[in-house]
Amino acid sequence: MSAQSVSIIVTLGAVFFAIAVTLWAVRLTRSVREANLRWRRRAENLESKISHADSVFAAHPGLVMVWADAAGAKEGAWGAPRIYGSQVALGSMLKFAQTTAAVDPANGILEGLANYEARDSGGAETTLHQRLKALHSRGEPFSLTVIGPNGRFLEADGRAAGPQIVLWLTDSTIKGLEESGARGRLEELRHAIAKDPVAFIDMLSKAPQPVWRLSAGLKLEWANNAYLQAVEAQSLDDALDRQLVLDPGIKTLAKAVVESGDMHESVQTLVVGGKNRHYALSCFAVSGGVALIANDISTGEAMRENLQLQARAHDETLNHLADAVAVFSPEKKLGFYNTAFVHLFGLDENWLQTKPDHGDWLDFLRERRRIPEQAKFHEWKQAELAHYLEGADTETPDEMWPLPDGRILRVTRLHRPLGGLLFIFEDMTVQVNLKAQFTTLIDVQKATLNKLTEAVAVFGADGRLRLHNAAFETFWQLSSKDLLEGEPFDIIAKKCAGLQSDATYWAAMKARITDPDPEVRRHRTGEIKRVDDKVLTWLSHPLPDGASVVAWSDVTDSKQVEKSLKDRAEAIQAAADVKSHFVEHVSYQVRAPLTTISGYADLLEGGYAGPLNDKVKGPVDAIQAAAEQLATMLENILDVAAVEAGTLALDLKDVDPHAIIEGMVALVQTRAEQTRVHIKVDCPDDIGKLRADGPRLKQVLYNLMRNALTYTEAGGTIHVGAAEEDSLVRFWVADDGIGIDEEKRAQVFEEFESGSRGGAGLGLALVRSLIDLHGGLVSLESEVGKGTKVTCLLPRLAITDNAPPELQLRRPVPEVEGQSAP
Repeated sequence: MSAQSVSIIVTLGAVFFAIAVTLWAVRLTRSVREANLRWRRRAENLESKISHADSVFAAHPGLVMVWADAAGAKEGAWGAPRIYGSQVALGSMLKFAQTTAAVDPANGILEGLANYEARDSGGAETTLHQRLKALHSRGEPFSLTVIGPNGRFLEADGRAAGPQIVLWLTDSTIKGLEESGARGRLEELRHAIAKDPVAFIDMLSKAPQPVWRLSAGLKLEWANNAYLQAVEAQSLDDALDRQLVLDPGIKTLAKAVVESGDMHESVQTLVVGGKNRHYALSCFAVSGGVALIANDISTGEAMRENLQLQARAHDETLNHLADAVAVFSPEKKLGFYNTAFVHLFGLDENWLQTKPDHGDWLDFLRERRRIPEQAKFHEWKQAELAHYLEGADTETPDEMWPLPDGRILRVTRLHRPLGGLLFIFEDMTVQVNLKAQFTTLIDVQKATLNKLTEAVAVFGADGRLRLHNAAFETFWQLSSKDLLEGEPFDIIAKKCAGLQSDATYWAAMKARITDPDPEVRRHRTGEIKRVDDKVLTWLSHPLPDGASVVAWSDVTDSKQVEKSLKDRAEAIQAAADVKSHFVEHVSYQVRAPLTTISGYADLLEGGYAGPLNDKVKGPVDAIQAAAEQLATMLENILDVAAVEAGTLALDLKDVDPHAIIEGMVALVQTRAEQTRVHIKVDCPDDIGKLRADGPRLKQVLYNLMRNALTYTEAGGTIHVGAAEEDSLVRFWVADDGIGIDEEKRAQVFEEFESGSRGGAGLGLALVRSLIDLHGGLVSLESEVGKGTKVTCLLPRLAITDNAPPELQLRRPVPEVEGQSAP
């Protein structure tokens, strides 16, 4: 095919396509014109219907509000309904919106009418707000008669029209309906107010508590004088113009009442008259809004707070008590417990805070063995719980609970005025034990007093007899019937006057018993002689509890013995004086011949009559030794006599114990060598000084060492020593000689006694006397066949005052007390 043919074919195809498109466009344009014509006719028809409906709505003597859908009114809001109706009806209805703050006319009208009193077709009381809410949420239709202000009545009908909500509001006045029927219903509903409405309003106006009314839009509509005074308003008009409120938060409460229709109550603190006052607010719905009443409860609140403080203080006081306290409510629930309660029963506070039942608490304690063991626990438990059924004025005696762990509790139950029980648990374990011990002690004391030979009586501070023993009855020749407990002292004194008639004595004794002056009641003693020649010593002593104990003792026999002993002591003293004079006289008479004998013996030994041969020398030495021994014995006799006479005085100086021992050993060394006896010294060089009479101390050691040499056999050993012991110095001389029999040891320190050793027996007696004068002690240890040890213990700072006072006078030598050597 040629190119020209192809071009012709394409051109023809384009022409045919253009013709087809043109034909389709002409056909489509015609359809559109027909559709537009149909819609225009329909729109004109709808506009005619709307114009007709508007005319109908305009002729309706009320308003019609339409919500586009059922969810158009949200919770707490009126939504955005469209308003239809006559202008006259709209102008009439807008008066209800004047008391609200709404901008939209529909919302203002609804808010103004919502809470006025209304009646449904069945005569039930309700409000427009409640029925609209039910219509929007559940689709419930309604027909109401709303009772407006100034006697106006409105008819309200609500229906659901598909997804829309429609409300018809009709003012009966505009409809020209008869209002007498509606007023009749109002009169019937408010018959109490209708009888005298002026009096009712006057009563509210003069009420002492603030009363006021708010519209559904929360604007102040009316208030009484108390409210005006509280908000400091000059008049009701002033309060309405300025919309004065007690507190801004009250509107929140009123709004909740408007929305729910339920009465709300609350306690708020308001500033009234420049002071904080507590008010109990009651807010409740009324026709067209809400009414509020404020009751001043400041005094009650103050009393309540004070009561709470007192209750808290009471609880704190109970919590600090040492006794356990628990409070159970009338429902038998634990309401209060203190710390002592927790510790006494070892309870878990977390468990206690659950407020356990009284029965559960008993079961809990029983499981842990913290209540008395009961053979029939169930019956005992029921008896415990039965106390709740008793009256508040019922007195329940205290009980003692012996616990298994040995504790004893005293349980006190108190019925509370408002019901329930208060328990006090006191641990009486110590008290019971002490009481038992005290009772035992009293019994022991009574038994002890009855065993005494002395008469004992205890009188209280009031002078009445509390206690006496059997000896008291015997002493004063009375019977138990004559001495009743609580008997006054004066009566007892009269009964005793037969044996002691001195009224002054009994008066002074009563004063010591009853006078509160401590100086008068102090310890006193004395002696009386009764008419039967019995001699009694008495004492009165005050006791810590204010009582006084009086005791009498029969010392008649003691007085007689004392007189006998005194006479004997005087005789012994006279004999001792005679002995001392005799000793002094004999010693003096013997000293002169002895001096002559000793002098001639010395002359013979010195060669006065020529040289002495061995045969003559022996007797001369014997004469000298005997003379020396006799001289020593005479010195001892004189010293003993001086000590007994109290005329021997010590010349105290600082002396060296080591030097004294060395000197005495050197003095007897020659004799020790002659008798072949060894002497060993045990005394440190640095023993220190000793305050004593040096010559007398030498005399003591010399007598002890000479005594040891005399009774130590050849080859024996004598130990002489001194040692420091605290503030004392101990001297001792020990030998291994023949020893002393046990029954003779106590006599060796007595004058003219030498035990089993023979001799004059003055050396050790003098030792004892001289050591006593230094304030020291002498002890002796001896065993037959093993030797003897004499120990002298002297204070380092000895003075004559250190000696016992009786050592300064003539006295019998005390018995020897054995002591161990260091």
